[in-house]
Amino acid sequence: MSSDASAVVDNPSNEAKDPAYFGYYAMLQHQQNMLQDAVRTSTYRSAILLNTDCFENKLVMDVGAGSGILSYFAVRAGAKKVYAIEASDMAQKMKKLVQAASLPPGQARNEFLKDRIEVIQAKIEDASVDVPKVDTIISEPIGVLLVHERMIESFIYARDKFLKPGGHLFPNKGTMYLAPFTDALLFTETMGKARFWEQTTFHGVDLSPLYPDAKAEMFGMPVVGHFDPKSLLATPISDSDGYELDFMTVTMKALRDFVVPISWKAQYTALMHGVAGWFDLTFSGNTESETSQPIEMSTSPSSEKTHWQQVRFLFREPLAVNAGQQIRGWMHCVVNDMRSYTVDIEIIAGPHGELSDPSQPFEPLLKEQAQKSQSRTTQKVSGVVETVGVDGVGVGEEVIVEVEEENEEGEDELRFTRRRGRWELHEQSYNYSYTGPQNDLLTKPEHLCMYEPESVDDAYGGISYTC
Repeated sequence: MSSDASAVVDNPSNEAKDPAYFGYYAMLQHQQNMLQDAVRTSTYRSAILLNTDCFENKLVMDVGAGSGILSYFAVRAGAKKVYAIEASDMAQKMKKLVQAASLPPGQARNEFLKDRIEVIQAKIEDASVDVPKVDTIISEPIGVLLVHERMIESFIYARDKFLKPGGHLFPNKGTMYLAPFTDALLFTETMGKARFWEQTTFHGVDLSPLYPDAKAEMFGMPVVGHFDPKSLLATPISDSDGYELDFMTVTMKALRDFVVPISWKAQYTALMHGVAGWFDLTFSGNTESETSQPIEMSTSPSSEKTHWQQVRFLFREPLAVNAGQQIRGWMHCVVNDMRSYTVDIEIIAGPHGELSDPSQPFEPLLKEQAQKSQSRTTQKVSGVVETVGVDGVGVGEEVIVEVEEENEEGEDELRFTRRRGRWELHEQSYNYSYTGPQNDLLTKPEHLCMYEPESVDDAYGGISYTC
């Protein structure tokens, strides 16, 4: 674990950030935004009501209950008692709705909730939360790219402290997916924002000294929004292509510092502008029951839209890739004190070069690489002079030249094929230019500057240029 992650205390809450965080979720407007996400709400409803053996006559806990919609679904599924834990003042609004079930006849609302839900306004980590062990824990602890807002840590805390042996989690698994994308328009728009600071005569002021900082800032902001799935240069095709977080077994330590390996094969020749990410959720229910009905939900760009959308990490400089070329790398996620993650990504296209150690800072590696390059150049000059002075054109000189040429070739290749960047997941920008498939059948890869490999014999004697 990195030093940054180890500095985070065991309590996943960040007290200094909590007032703003919980203030946001105390607003009905933001609860409404989530309730109106038809995919999210209907998926949870189906997962709960189609797996009633995990709820009927059971004790249930709802972690981060919000508006209480999951608690209400649990009661519909036959829960004996639901403990709804909510730290924000939304708990008071939830109490108001629940208490309406106990009003006199004719005034009561949602009478099916009567005496079935106990609302507790507290963080799940608070010592004041005094409830018995439960059979099932439900929660919607998910943020952008699955882990933003770090609510999964509270979900896991509840699992470790309050879930009975053999109990169930809803959801029980999340899978993160990454893919390379191309989007010249997004890149151009981002550059346009930075180029404002290139001006040398803005009302008589030269802003250009701030241009490098502006570019670093603009490209260091993850872009949240839906995008055209056809802009992906490689597409995950199975669960094995994703990074799985099993909520039944994952540890707090593993959540706070993890590396997602990257391995793709480019399906097109194009400019790779960055890395896109999304996630799937799995509700397995009771895997030992024949009546269990697993439910899955995807936030991929090819699926129905959700309020989570997708996220894209934009490179400052695009990376040219060829169809069939291997793209390898990693994404390193470390918790920060903003209820989110610092994300480092490194990508290499092609066979040359070694990936750096994601646990090590990149700046010293760059400095070391520069020093080695300078040292090799010095050795080459002095070596040639010495060898020629002794032997004329001797064997020693040939060895030095061959080694130097090999190093130069590898370095040049790596210089043009490696990209590495850092993004703060909470410093998000938003792009809503994609409104959904329109004239989808007319959109071809070349319209997105993506070029398919030649896959049929050409007219020159049946020669194919496909590698």
